[in-house]
Amino acid sequence: MIPAVSVIVPCRNERPSIESCVRSILEQEPPSGGFEVIVADGMSDDGTREILEDLAGKHPYLRVVDNPNRIVSSALNAAIRLATGSVIVRMDAHTDYAPDYIRRCYEVLAETGSDNVGGPWIAHGEGYVSRAIAAAFQSPFCAGGARGHDPNYEGCVDTVYLGCWPRGIFERVGCFDEELVRNQDDEFNLRLTRAGGKIWQSPRIKSWYKPRNSVAALFRQYLQYGYWKVRVIQKHRAPASLRHLVPGSFVFLLVILAPLSFASAMIRWAWLGLIGTYISANLVASLVTAKSKDLTLFPMLTLVFGCFHFAYGYGFIRGIWDFVFLRREGRPRFSELTRTSANGGRRDAALLPQRGQGK
Repeated sequence: MIPAVSVIVPCRNERPSIESCVRSILEQEPPSGGFEVIVADGMSDDGTREILEDLAGKHPYLRVVDNPNRIVSSALNAAIRLATGSVIVRMDAHTDYAPDYIRRCYEVLAETGSDNVGGPWIAHGEGYVSRAIAAAFQSPFCAGGARGHDPNYEGCVDTVYLGCWPRGIFERVGCFDEELVRNQDDEFNLRLTRAGGKIWQSPRIKSWYKPRNSVAALFRQYLQYGYWKVRVIQKHRAPASLRHLVPGSFVFLLVILAPLSFASAMIRWAWLGLIGTYISANLVASLVTAKSKDLTLFPMLTLVFGCFHFAYGYGFIRGIWDFVFLRREGRPRFSELTRTSANGGRRDAALLPQRGQGK
């Protein structure tokens, strides 16, 4: 029997969590017509693949497919090619889901007649640093007013967390762009809306994203987001939203004004004013967020907010340098991104996903 829904899951090196993740998906409330699960594995070498193959041997509706390119966009496309359902639902290993997640996606898609549906992007952290990251993630100071971070918003959006699509949409607008290490979902949604498609967010679709558990990992993640956002803008010749330009513009001004401040008192005061304004806004946002969540998070929130903004901004500037000035085209081969440089470092390693294949 052909299932109504195909669930696609990108993953790579997820040994600690992949079994519980897949089992939780298999135990989801089925929509009318049932569902299959396709996991695209990015050539895991930590035991993840063996766990997946063992589970696939026990569950006939679970399949595993190779993703030799090891990035999310390639994983999603590989799974989509194997999917047999009329509706495709994306799920990630770093997210917890309500038991009715798949069924709700299926229902909302049918009720709204949309081309992509999903729930709000809600973070739930475990541990002090992760909880601070989750608290900052929902703040307007971090999200820039993005509706996708509002747990109560229902309606049209420009992008949505994960996604649920009628299969035919990929024939209409194409699959995910395999040039992109990050931001492939934003690029797809931009392409979809420009083709006249409708993206809908519903709070009935509930999931809880697991954020990074260290500031260093968060910095690498948002460096990648900022960097690859430039390629998306370059391809489409316009940003999906002006908020995507703010962190890069802020960091650029700080860098440019710093040396000029030695030559002019006016520039020096402008530079100090820019820094002072940001520090003040950061402290206020951190205090407001800490009061609504947990006051003990306040000191970490100031660092986390700064990490979100400066990592994204720095990544954006690096992206402009590479894609605009150096005219780099697309994603280098995996071996090029990770090769060892003369000084013993890993070339562009920060621009690759540092864990798994998810968000």
